[in-house]
Amino acid sequence: METVAADDAIAQFARQDALAQLLGIELLEAGPGFARAAMTVGPHHLNSHGILHGGAIFSLADFCFAVACNSHGQAAFALHVDINFLATAPVGARLLAEATEEHLGNRTGLYHMRVMTEEGTLIAACHGMAYRRREHLA
Repeated sequence: METVAADDAIAQFARQDALAQLLGIELLEAGPGFARAAMTVGPHHLNSHGILHGGAIFSLADFCFAVACNSHGQAAFALHVDINFLATAPVGARLLAEATEEHLGNRTGLYHMRVMTEEGTLIAACHGMAYRRREHLA
């Protein structure tokens, strides 16, 4: 997992995500309230119909969400995430995901996530709300 323009705490947080490592998700960029990641679709990302598994798409979006909502150094956890699956992508396609902060409060944060192909086809759109705890990232 490579990290670009992320501070040490959030880069370490991203490296500790075992599922992201298993799925081949790479953190490309992170900053306050923002994250960008990528994943190349492989045969292990397909469902029983032979198409890109919704869980793989969701995991990529959720990884970005987790990095973005923890990027302020305060521990944050998902309260709710909704996703709209709009398209699929073939094996070999490189997917890009972005999470951007729409609102940051004392105890919650609202985020918008998008998953798309490198060519710009929108694969999924999501919204997530995070609960911000008082603890800070190590």
